[in-house]
Amino acid sequence: MTEMVAAEPGLARRLLRNLADPAGPATVLASRLRETAAGGRPIVVTGCGTSEHGALAVAEVLRDGFRGAGLPSALGAGGAPVAVQAFEAALDAGLAGAGSLVIAVSHEGATWATNRALDAAQTAGATTALITVSSASPGAALADIVIATDELDQSWCHTIGYLAPILAAAAVAGHVTGSPPDGDAAHDLLAAGTGGAAQIAAEKIAPALSGIDRLIVLGTGIDRIAARELTLKVEEGAHLPAAMRDLETMLHGHLAGVDERTGVVLVLTERGHRGARTARAIGALKACRELGMPVAAIIADVVDEAIDALLTPAGRIVLPDPVALTSPVASLLGTAAALQVLTLALALDRGVDPDPIRRDDPRYLAAADAAG
Repeated sequence: MTEMVAAEPGLARRLLRNLADPAGPATVLASRLRETAAGGRPIVVTGCGTSEHGALAVAEVLRDGFRGAGLPSALGAGGAPVAVQAFEAALDAGLAGAGSLVIAVSHEGATWATNRALDAAQTAGATTALITVSSASPGAALADIVIATDELDQSWCHTIGYLAPILAAAAVAGHVTGSPPDGDAAHDLLAAGTGGAAQIAAEKIAPALSGIDRLIVLGTGIDRIAARELTLKVEEGAHLPAAMRDLETMLHGHLAGVDERTGVVLVLTERGHRGARTARAIGALKACRELGMPVAAIIADVVDEAIDALLTPAGRIVLPDPVALTSPVASLLGTAAALQVLTLALALDRGVDPDPIRRDDPRYLAAADAAG
């Protein structure tokens, strides 16, 4: 993770440039997506762990691209991309079925559940695709189309494994719509999320959250994906118990289980229905203030202007909202950088090395081995 924080901005330009090849695999996948969607056949995106969150992001970026291309995009519509957790997908022997398209996300291409899902899809007659680090990965042998990012995580606490699929999806969606993502805008957004102001803000937030009993991460819309990923990163990287809550769900029963020993991070960058989401977020933050909870936020600059600073006493990381990028890509890229910077600051404040996710502790290594 420490290496990734410095590498992110360059990754955007590099990966988007590589995937812009009109004869490359991203173009091939885009063509297959168009064909499958136009026929109203299932398009399933799957992954596990960090890659599950990557799969959720890929589905949303593609769905947004379909909307712009006049392809099925409404939730539940035939041909609209949906995300399914890899283990659940692996248990479905007829996953998606003949004529469908199954896209897997697996950083190293070795996750057993994801590869079983690919195998099930191939057996059922689906076209399979894989977003992974290398075309030589084990999962690549189960995929008809392989998008190799050539960007390898150096840490168990996968950060490239989350960011690279988002960029790959943006490139593929660009081929679908004919409007490729702006590499410079993506670079600048990641630089803002990892830059000086973001780091300073994260370093101020960390002490307010490092001593809590657990952390609740709130998200709405596209930000639910970043909220899930921040929850995972906080647990594996900072060793702090955490849970993700949908913004509205937090106020339906879960509020009874928190107190001043519970920290909150609100993630709010979604452009869609921004006024309604912001108003509901303000209500949730007011409830947290009544309970004396330390609250921080990762928010877009427009939202920052609308929410009183007193409602986020632990601080906030404020991100630009570049119009040069589509709404889901802007939210996913900006928050991907910011959540990593915040996790790293929190880990350091707690005296934790985030990279090995406790595999350097014999007890946790034994637990991982026991789980198989």
